[in-house]
Amino acid sequence: MLTMKDVVREGHPSLRKQAKEVAIPPTKEEIALLKSMQTFLSNSQDEELVEKYDLRPGVGLAAPQLGVEKRMIAVLLTDDKDRLYDYGLFNPKIVSHSVEKSYLPSGEGCLSVDREVPGIVPRYARITVKAINSDLEPVKLRLRGLPAIVFQHEIDHLNGVMFYDHINEDDPFAIPENAVEVDR
Repeated sequence: MLTMKDVVREGHPSLRKQAKEVAIPPTKEEIALLKSMQTFLSNSQDEELVEKYDLRPGVGLAAPQLGVEKRMIAVLLTDDKDRLYDYGLFNPKIVSHSVEKSYLPSGEGCLSVDREVPGIVPRYARITVKAINSDLEPVKLRLRGLPAIVFQHEIDHLNGVMFYDHINEDDPFAIPENAVEVDR
């Protein structure tokens, strides 16, 4: 079972590297790791398990956050319409995005960052992601709102980008032009 001890923190080299594509079909170990990442997110959202195993609640996890430089992410959240997004993905790629931006007014956090980083993180309001899911089927997801933000955050990890790299250094709370505020 993955715990917070498995999550690498700021400064770890895998967080700043370009992750490698996963060969399809993936190995048994890669499939097992992706399923463990999904289980970690599920466990991290269960109050009893959070307490028992000292977990931090999370809605997304990328393999580089475990020191594994492979293009794999897991996401678990519900949107504002109570739609569940429960995905383990190999080689996710943003294939299109809106011009319009969005942001979380409270900023973003990260399981690999043990400090608060205040500021607005501009994201695309809508994205389309293509990937291979944990059942080894191709998927195409059209995302908006919180799911779009979470997927962009996780895919950034695959490219060695941290959420705070997007914050305007001169004015951290500058709201991007024509941006939509997204509720958690």
